[in-house]
Amino acid sequence: MNKKIWIAALLVTVMAVAAGCGSKPTAAPNQTQGAGTENNVTEVEGETITEPVTAEPEENTTPTESTEGSSEETTTTTPPSETSTEKPATSESNEKKTITVFYTDEEELELHKASAEISYASDDAKYKAAFESLQQSKDAKLVPLWSKEIELKSVQFKDGALTLDIHMPDTARLGAGGESYALDALKQTFFQFDEVKSLDLLVDGQQTESLMGHVDLEHPMTRSE
Repeated sequence: MNKKIWIAALLVTVMAVAAGCGSKPTAAPNQTQGAGTENNVTEVEGETITEPVTAEPEENTTPTESTEGSSEETTTTTPPSETSTEKPATSESNEKKTITVFYTDEEELELHKASAEISYASDDAKYKAAFESLQQSKDAKLVPLWSKEIELKSVQFKDGALTLDIHMPDTARLGAGGESYALDALKQTFFQFDEVKSLDLLVDGQQTESLMGHVDLEHPMTRSE
C-alpha cells in the first residue's frame, strides 16, 4: 500500500516538472524605451516575442485660422485735386449817360425838353434806353408822346444808320399835332448821338407812308444841318 502511494507521488512530481519545463517566462517590458513607445507581444510556437512600437506623433487638432482673406486691404484713393477752370463771373460794366429827351405839355401845344439818365452796356442798349426814356416822364406836366403801349421790337445800327422797328396799337395813335410832335421828339432825341446820321422807323418790319395816318413818314429821316 505504501508503495502505491509513493509511486503516485512520484508521478505527480514528474508531471509537475515536465509542465514547468514546457513554458518560458514572458519577458518583461523594456523599461529603457522612451515615452510614447508601445510593445507588441506576439506568441510564436509557444514563445512570446516583444516588438517595440513607436507611437506616431499626435496631429495638432487645433484648427489654424487662415489669415488669407481675414483682413481686407483697405485702399484709400484720394481723388486728384480739381483745378477750377471757371473764371470768376465779371459783371458787365454799364455805362451811364445823361441825355436830352422831348415831351409835350398837357395841351400838346409845343415840345419841351428834359434830362434823363440812361444806363447801357452796348450801343443797341443805349438806343433802346433812349427810346424807353421817351415813353416815361418824371414830371407830371410833361407828357410823353410815345405811349408805353408801343413795343420796340428791334434795334439795328450800321454805318451811321439807325433802324427802329416798332409795333403800335391803335390806342397809342395821336392826332395830327401829336403825330408831328412825336416824330420831332424822336429825331431830336436820337440825333443828339453824333454817330447817328440817319433814322429809319419801321412798323412791324414794314416801311409805312405815315406813322399814325396824318403826317408823311420819311425813309429814312436825316439829320438837319
